[in-house]
Amino acid sequence: MRQVVCIRDAAAGLQEQWSPRVVAEVDDVYVKVAKVHGELAWHSHQNEDEFFLVLKGQLRIELDDGSVELREGESFVVPKGTRHNPVADSECHILLIERKSTLHTGDTITKDTRSIADQLRPL
Repeated sequence: MRQVVCIRDAAAGLQEQWSPRVVAEVDDVYVKVAKVHGELAWHSHQNEDEFFLVLKGQLRIELDDGSVELREGESFVVPKGTRHNPVADSECHILLIERKSTLHTGDTITKDTRSIADQLRPL
């Protein structure tokens, strides 16, 4: 089935912060969008890289050895096994690309942790 998705509209239409939603599947990865504000949690993904692309706003990804600042249109890959903490000082819309096995906050469980089933809910 062919489906056209407006990524910016999908992200803008989200109501919850830090609650990624799957907008597409490509082979063994999910393409997700999220609306974020504040900080998520320090965590890592032992076996998966994580791709971040800022659609709107600014995102800081804190790492053990510093941080990366992303503006609209900029992307960054957090390598597997790297502890990181995404932070948005004001509302930010992001696109994520992750393997289907990637847990939202790795082995760290917080009030913002979302299951893969929750991320697959229709928009």
